[in-house]
Amino acid sequence: MKRTLCMAVAAGILLSGCGAKKRARPPVAARLGSTETGTASWYGHPYHGRRAANGEIYDMEKMTAAHRTLPFGTWLEVKNLSNDKTVKVRITDRGPFVQGRILDLSHAAAVSIAMIGPGVAKVKCTVVVAPVQVANASAPAATPQRAPGLFAVQTGSFADRRNAERLRSSLERRYGNARLVARDAQPVQWRVLVGREATEEDATVLAERIRTDPDAQAAGAFVVRLDEAAPDSIQ
Repeated sequence: MKRTLCMAVAAGILLSGCGAKKRARPPVAARLGSTETGTASWYGHPYHGRRAANGEIYDMEKMTAAHRTLPFGTWLEVKNLSNDKTVKVRITDRGPFVQGRILDLSHAAAVSIAMIGPGVAKVKCTVVVAPVQVANASAPAATPQRAPGLFAVQTGSFADRRNAERLRSSLERRYGNARLVARDAQPVQWRVLVGREATEEDATVLAERIRTDPDAQAAGAFVVRLDEAAPDSIQ
């Protein structure tokens, strides 16, 4: 009898595990030692001299980078996996807003790990400093902390605002909260953002829902952080 009961319990656990839906893996967390591996690119002109998302003037010859979700002031060690060269960069901007890429390095940072020629490289990013807020972060801070934030899902980016508005309207009917954000570029890029989630994990779940929704037409949706001080105009 005892053996039969144990077998029944084991079978129940197995069945419940098979029926559970596996949650999508969130992007790299803002915690000391967190890592993320993927494709990095770099950016220089015409963004050099323009205002970055954290309010600073972007200088492509400083060791900085753009990331979709990490808090401003986070420091990363970035290793080019093709040559093992490394560089430390501070997150000051948002991007890259291209599917399949995880980081946009400044020109100087890209030069230091020999990725200017190829333009892109597979890299491993490790969080070395994760402050709540850094007022003047010219060097890594001593005490890593976790930063709060709000997150959304980017579902598309368009040069034609009318196309962006059509997608925004469609997704608003399906998911309730959708808006346009204008990114300073030539021409201006109209990004479509959905949701306003309190955690990166919740935004990741929403992104997975949108990617697997055939009527959403947003198979490349990904998570981005919402920054109150960002200069992009939210419509």
